[in-house]
Amino acid sequence: MKKMMIVCMVFLALGLVFGSGVSAKMIRIGEAQIVAHPALDNDSKGFAAALAEEGFIEGKNIKIDRQNAQGDQPNCAIIARKFEDDKVDLVHAISTPNAQAQVKISKTIPIVFSSVTDPVATGIVPKMGKTGTHVTGVSDRWPITLQCRMYQDIVPHTKKWGTIYNPGDVNVTFHIKEMKKAVEGMGLKLIEAHVSTSAEVMQAAQSLVGRVDAIHITSDNTCVSAFESIVKICNANNIPLFSGDRDSVPRGAIAAYGPDYFLIGYTAGKKAARILKGENPGTIPAGLATEYSLWVSLKHAKAQGAKLPPALVKKAADKLWDEQGNVIKGK
Repeated sequence: MKKMMIVCMVFLALGLVFGSGVSAKMIRIGEAQIVAHPALDNDSKGFAAALAEEGFIEGKNIKIDRQNAQGDQPNCAIIARKFEDDKVDLVHAISTPNAQAQVKISKTIPIVFSSVTDPVATGIVPKMGKTGTHVTGVSDRWPITLQCRMYQDIVPHTKKWGTIYNPGDVNVTFHIKEMKKAVEGMGLKLIEAHVSTSAEVMQAAQSLVGRVDAIHITSDNTCVSAFESIVKICNANNIPLFSGDRDSVPRGAIAAYGPDYFLIGYTAGKKAARILKGENPGTIPAGLATEYSLWVSLKHAKAQGAKLPPALVKKAADKLWDEQGNVIKGK
């Protein structure tokens, strides 16, 4: 009788564990993000959405420990060490500094990076494609030259372009070099303003007033996290503002030609799911983001005193806001 009761209790316990939808072993994922802003936040959302589609549902059979470095690169190493000490099952590293820190500390834990510009040059992986390591992921390297030419077509009278960035962020220096080459290749000039923290962004934007005809902000997380400060200066001084990430258009940029960061995270999530199902990270190809599109805001163009070529905007824009801020094209 006692044996029967014990057996019943065991099955009852198992029923409570598996019947509740929670697996006996909760999979632990560490997610590191350099700073909070819409593009990187959407990356995180896309990652979770892809995992859920593959049966890895947060709170049910996986737990995601989300950590934010608050724009302070030394914090990336602290977060990486935490994940290593916690012996998480997988790490999702959003941004170059986070991925670099995790790769330096973790030699066996599978790492999936995303929103990294040049994972090879920064030592995150030895090559794109099948890396042969415990690391794979998705690069968000932007089509900088095409962006510069497109923005020049939108504001054709621009002779001097300005940009603001943190030279200590290795993720952005590649884009700045390409931007400079593209701008000078069109016979124009690029004027740079440097920052080290988001608190310096407004002052840097102010320093460009009277010196530039338009501003182009590329993949600098320091600036994107304080984008509204740049918008404020541009609106007050009639300086057309452009960005490389589409999520900055609703925040105040006139236009952006770039990738969908939700899809970047989503693609990374699909790779993570394959790892969690037993595949070797080194055999899952690391690749580039795809599906670029142009977003344009006539409302912000008006606020910044820019008169855009109507035919070009109507034809080129994949998503378009009118002067009142209503979406009149795209979803």
